[in-house]
Amino acid sequence: MTELNGCAPMKIKVLGPYTFSIGDTSKLSPYLRGGIATQVKMSKQMSFKSLAEAENAPEFIMTDFAKWDHPANTQIAFTVLGRYQEQHGRLPRPWNVEDAAEFVEMCRKRAKEMSVEELNEAMLTKFAKVCAGDLCPMNGAIGGITAQEVMKACTGKFTPINQYLCYDALECLQETDLTEEECAPTGSRYDGQIAVFGRKFQDVLGQLKYFIVGAGAIGCELLKNFAMIGVASKGDGEIIVTDMDLIEKSNLNRQFLFRPHDVQQPKSRVAAQAVKRMNGDIKVTSHENRVGPETERFYDDTFFNRLDGVANALDNIDARIYMDRRCVYYRKPLLESGTLGTLGNIQVVVPFLTESYSSSQDPPEKSIPICTLKNFPNAIEHTLQWARDTFEGIFKQVAENAAQYISDPTFIERTLKLPGVQPLEAMESVKKALIDDRPKSIEDCVKWARMYFEEQYSNQIRQLLFNFPPDQMSSTGQPFWSGPKRLPEAITFDPEEPLHLDYIFATANLKAEVYGIPQQRNRDAIRKIVMTIEVPKFTPRSGVKIAVTDSALQAEENGGGGGGGAGGEDLDPDRIGRLQSELAALGKPDFTITPLEFEKDDDNNLHMDFIVAASNLRAANYKIPPADRHKSKLIAGKIMPAIATTTSLVAGCASLELYKLAQGFNTLERFKNGFLNLALPFFTFSEPIQAKKATYYDKEWTLWDRFEVKGELTLQEFLDYFEREHKLKITMLSQGVCMLYAFFMTKQKQQERLNLPMSEVVRKVSKKSIEPHVRALVFEICCNDEEGEDVEVPYVRYVLP
Repeated sequence: MTELNGCAPMKIKVLGPYTFSIGDTSKLSPYLRGGIATQVKMSKQMSFKSLAEAENAPEFIMTDFAKWDHPANTQIAFTVLGRYQEQHGRLPRPWNVEDAAEFVEMCRKRAKEMSVEELNEAMLTKFAKVCAGDLCPMNGAIGGITAQEVMKACTGKFTPINQYLCYDALECLQETDLTEEECAPTGSRYDGQIAVFGRKFQDVLGQLKYFIVGAGAIGCELLKNFAMIGVASKGDGEIIVTDMDLIEKSNLNRQFLFRPHDVQQPKSRVAAQAVKRMNGDIKVTSHENRVGPETERFYDDTFFNRLDGVANALDNIDARIYMDRRCVYYRKPLLESGTLGTLGNIQVVVPFLTESYSSSQDPPEKSIPICTLKNFPNAIEHTLQWARDTFEGIFKQVAENAAQYISDPTFIERTLKLPGVQPLEAMESVKKALIDDRPKSIEDCVKWARMYFEEQYSNQIRQLLFNFPPDQMSSTGQPFWSGPKRLPEAITFDPEEPLHLDYIFATANLKAEVYGIPQQRNRDAIRKIVMTIEVPKFTPRSGVKIAVTDSALQAEENGGGGGGGAGGEDLDPDRIGRLQSELAALGKPDFTITPLEFEKDDDNNLHMDFIVAASNLRAANYKIPPADRHKSKLIAGKIMPAIATTTSLVAGCASLELYKLAQGFNTLERFKNGFLNLALPFFTFSEPIQAKKATYYDKEWTLWDRFEVKGELTLQEFLDYFEREHKLKITMLSQGVCMLYAFFMTKQKQQERLNLPMSEVVRKVSKKSIEPHVRALVFEICCNDEEGEDVEVPYVRYVLP
């Protein structure tokens, strides 16, 4: 179907996850193989009603289907609000009954103009009573949405909101009305908030103790919101924020508490200082700890028990799950949120009411198969990962081994104790670094770079095509080079080709940096050197095995692949002996080797220059469209695509949930989880899922429930206690990964433990002492009821004396 090459974009019909149709192909020449389809996103022309037209015939994007009548009522309310302000020169006074009644009457008239039959007068009354207020979290949420719409108008990227999007959080308000006196201004910075919630609630916010985990994009926004609404501004209130990371240059575009002069400073400390300048009354303490089992001596029972709640601002699933489990254990509310580009989510976890974060999880991210990276890339993400792995291999790992050999006299002795072929691989890499590939001048570095270019982008491809020729057929009779396998071609080096010279320039200078050789940053000088280098002609070899699948590669590495694997000849002690002799003959090296740590944000260190050149050359091998420096940096640097608009919206919504938690609300309909995509745009807010209930006998329990056992008991007394008090016969008892008791254990083992105190059983089985900060142990139990049937029961919190 060569007629399709270079044709205008064609509309397709999606038939399934891997198939689509392109319509009538009867007039096209036959399709053979090797076709590559590329998605083309087509622009769409959109038109909008004028404000005058839209006000009289509004269209809405729903954000919460539990509030089906709110958008229409909100639109009427805002139209009337403009009229009220024109008429009175002010907004309705906070919680003033007369002003609210007049406002609602004006809304009735407006509804008649629009032929709207039903009004939500309770909602409109609340609107009138709080519309003079000013809440930072709501400003953040609306500001994030609005800023994204401005970006759409400027760039033509993503889909604009079509007419009206109405968002409210009226469920934040208490059921009982406040008095006008309670909400009167006091001359404080919180008057806008007092107008909505009253003075007493402002004092409640001031006394809160919250733990913010993470001081990145969301963490900065949460800290700002907390400071602006007055959290921890009175009495013994306190905000504790922890983040182990340092500020990087790439953080500055979205983590707005940071400035260029803060780069390489701790995130948590700088963020705390910044919000302290915004509101000098708040008490904020910064830590630089990673949350996890290793820091539980800091974040122990005393720490958690004094908290009112936790707000997660994390960038990985494991840390989120850990903090979620800690909050469930200590029965503390959790505000969970996250972003990915224009995507965002907000989840509120309320003790004894909702499920926890860990109750449902997204599937793990898929990793790229090794064979795809090594031999069969088909996307720029694959070549960038390959380039990053190459950087780590030649400029860090090999250099680290060599540096350890130079500095550590016991290196050989330690290496020989490693399992498998690791001793051989480590010693081979040291020999290459110190003897075979050691450069003594920039000319040597350029020569090495040129040879490495030939090996990576020409010789390996020629060998691959020798093993699998272009007309190779698979065992199923299909062409081998089809589907995701792109037929590659070797690259012929050309010093006049900018990309080729970019690679030599970056690679040679990085090699020089590793060995402490003065670099040559003059491209013309590098070009002149590389033009003098003669490259041996490559001839593909027979007998070289190339794994097509990861399972075949694994078998090869485990010794099942014959030559080149981890077979017997690789473990030849004579070979290891020769390597030892060669390294010993070198004596004590009189030079140093410095491994390079990949740093994406320094534009002068040539790290990204190498990644971009190496990736795009490999992309050229496989006819993959190249990536510019910006895109390469995002992918290779593993930068989470966070943008200020989504972050502002998500943190604003999370802070609105804080208002509800601080007021002690305990019904599901009060709280809102949110999932949103500013690009589409798509917004959906809904009640959290109720904690799943289980029963034993007639007792209901959820993940928030547990058995509390206080005081030291022997194992026998522990078993008897559950049989006596709860009519449960424990059949298995464990603590962490340690099995403490099971009905199928030998009588001897049972007798050895039954008369020991529970804490001693834990020490004996785990072979570890109980840390001084641990005030209680967690036991998991499997039980039978009086009928001998298995029953599911909560865990046990065993409080140590």
